[in-house]
Amino acid sequence: MSYANLSGRTAVVTGAASGIGEAVALQLAAEGARVALLARRADRLDVLVDKIRAAGGQALAVSADVTDDASVEAARERIHETFGAVDLVVNNAGVMLPNPIAEGRLDEWQRMLDTNVAGVLRVVRAFSADLLAAAARGGTADLVNVSSIGAHVPFPNYAVYGATKAAVTYLSQSLRGEFGPRDVRVTNIEPGLTRTELASHVTSEELAGELDGMLEAIGTLSAEEVADVVAYATSRPRHVNLRQIVVLPTRQA
Repeated sequence: MSYANLSGRTAVVTGAASGIGEAVALQLAAEGARVALLARRADRLDVLVDKIRAAGGQALAVSADVTDDASVEAARERIHETFGAVDLVVNNAGVMLPNPIAEGRLDEWQRMLDTNVAGVLRVVRAFSADLLAAAARGGTADLVNVSSIGAHVPFPNYAVYGATKAAVTYLSQSLRGEFGPRDVRVTNIEPGLTRTELASHVTSEELAGELDGMLEAIGTLSAEEVADVVAYATSRPRHVNLRQIVVLPTRQA
């Protein structure tokens, strides 16, 4: 499906080196948006930029770490120098590191909090002025936060991951109170089981096996299917905010 009214917009997509972020970047570029790709893996971003440009799109690779304040600020400056102000931000970068709470994996907890929660906040801080200015000029402005069904549905051994995603969902709700009256839309998307690199983050062989079994039994969404939801939500008329979207494989209760 084509969403022509995304043409001419300027987007930032975090976690763009793979999975949902990569798929979102490809679709937004195909719809005519200029897309700044943020992730740590510069080599993967360069390949994606080449692919977008070969198809006639506009893209910029920005190697950045959302857990680092200076890195996010530098990314904003580079995007402004190349593309100018942005009007569409997709906060997608995230990590999933399940383990029993009793194992006390402080390193994993900190990494998830820094990426999944503080990383989202850093990106919001970096680009909120752009979004508010775009809306004030009468344009369409979107902040999309990619959360997870895990924000509502508990999975054993995924407590900290689920808590970080619950924080994203709550943050999205709160930001609508601040940004909505100023015409900036905030959309929170909660995918269910999706085929991405997140599964490869699971270090426990037992938990990895359980996850693989669940994926096989229930089935998954593709990253492209979630990207299509992002494109649909951000292409609506500017007065329409699809505020909360849960997207699941049909067999996932």
